[in-house]
Amino acid sequence: MNNKNDKIIVSLKCIRHAYTGGGSVSTGGLPFTITRGQRVAVLGPNGSGKSTLLRHILGLLKPTEGTVEVLGVNPASQYMKIRSRIGAVMQNTDEQLIGPTVLDDVAFAPLNFGRSASETYRKAIDILKRLNIYELKDRLPHYLSGGERRKVALAGALILEPDLLVMDEPLEGIDHASRREISNFLQKLHAETEVTMISTTHDMDIVSDLADCGYVMNQSGGLEIYGTIEELFFNHDLHSFNLAPPATVRIIKILQRHGLAIAPTLNAEVLSNRLLELLHSEIR
Repeated sequence: MNNKNDKIIVSLKCIRHAYTGGGSVSTGGLPFTITRGQRVAVLGPNGSGKSTLLRHILGLLKPTEGTVEVLGVNPASQYMKIRSRIGAVMQNTDEQLIGPTVLDDVAFAPLNFGRSASETYRKAIDILKRLNIYELKDRLPHYLSGGERRKVALAGALILEPDLLVMDEPLEGIDHASRREISNFLQKLHAETEVTMISTTHDMDIVSDLADCGYVMNQSGGLEIYGTIEELFFNHDLHSFNLAPPATVRIIKILQRHGLAIAPTLNAEVLSNRLLELLHSEIR
């Protein structure tokens, strides 16, 4: 990791993007500020501008109005200064898988930056093993399953050991086992490296696996609410944002309405243990 003293990693203020041919997306409301080591989710209804916000962070879009600063620079005009410090997993992984084989794809970025081939391929093999996809190293990326492509894209995003990892719907369209495997890997990675993570997801049952806090966008792109993931679901009614609460939240709120004192949690195992404790106390 580089420049450990720069605490603010991402800062966006009142950005607006006008598309060629008409139409625009604006992100106003709360200031969007991410500090080093945070895991942040961007939530909101379809079409609210979540992916557009991430593309501004990655320098893929230049705002018509407002300011974007990532790792101390404007990503749209100075991305070359920070590109080795940012990893990205796009919603459509086919856009970023370009190598003839999985191993070549994961090794592409460091080789393009002039890193030694021997060290690069050693690191590529190591991360493929950590993601349990080493056996895919000689396969063509575009013939892999959706979950396998996600893992390959994630491996390519992480091989440079970035300061910032940006993920657009990283667990979308993959089976339950792959979702659990990737989310467990990301949680372990964050515990080991404290890499800053920004992600979007439409699945509220897994958002706490990806983030500790989050912003909620309204349909117009405004950032209306910020808080821990637990605060967002237990302290706010997010139905107006088309966000259904996770199953654990729904269960706890039903039990609370029936007079049971269940402390808030997003963890299903913790909730199960609390319910068992209540049941045992009632039996005694």
